[in-house]
Amino acid sequence: MAKYGKWIGAGLGFVLGGGPLGALLGLFIGSIFDNVETIKIPSGEGNIPPSGRGDFMFSLTVLATSVMKADGRIMRSELDYVKEFLKRNFGLEATREAMSMIKELSTKEIPVVEVCHQIRFHMDQASKTQLLYFLFGIAKADGIVSETEVQLLETIADQMGIDHSTFLSVKSMYYDDIDSAYRILGVSRTATDEELKKAYRKMAMENHPDKLGHLGEDIRKAAEEKFTQINMAYEKIKKQRGIV
Repeated sequence: MAKYGKWIGAGLGFVLGGGPLGALLGLFIGSIFDNVETIKIPSGEGNIPPSGRGDFMFSLTVLATSVMKADGRIMRSELDYVKEFLKRNFGLEATREAMSMIKELSTKEIPVVEVCHQIRFHMDQASKTQLLYFLFGIAKADGIVSETEVQLLETIADQMGIDHSTFLSVKSMYYDDIDSAYRILGVSRTATDEELKKAYRKMAMENHPDKLGHLGEDIRKAAEEKFTQINMAYEKIKKQRGIV
């Protein structure tokens, strides 16, 4: 129990409410959560409350394991990358717990679709998009995102309720060319300057780091990297078009 106390204290709300994530968590915490299905979290009269940091971390750990397993085996380089990635974004203690969970999950069949459905209805949109952003970073640990990984990430995005244009935008952040800049902003090369500006304002508003403040300062800082890429894409297109 003590080993995973930080996860609980950090806001494991919808995970403890049951479902596939609750069942997976039960593998680690033991008999104290044998009756996890009886724990109810208020829904807020139909509104989705901000997910807890623990919910976000556990969801990331489960889905990251799925992504690493996508091509048939988990490489040491991937594990090393994920360890450093988690340490950089979430701290040493959370990383130790997450790596222990990944070790256990690597031998289990993870019900990805069901997990994503639970996330879909209990996590706000900004957090889900940030989750996808992290997963792409993990998928590229070995230098390239394979087609198998892309297909899994597209399934994850779709099942979490992330629209396809947002998926393509996040994906394009890992490819540095002018076409990727347009995809990051969700517009085509034929978009007018006014359409481009409108798309940029929309992306900037939806992906502002302040929307993730409830998940902790480290996650907010990671979101700033994505926000910076949106700004860089916009500046790249403006420069190419000669927009002042």
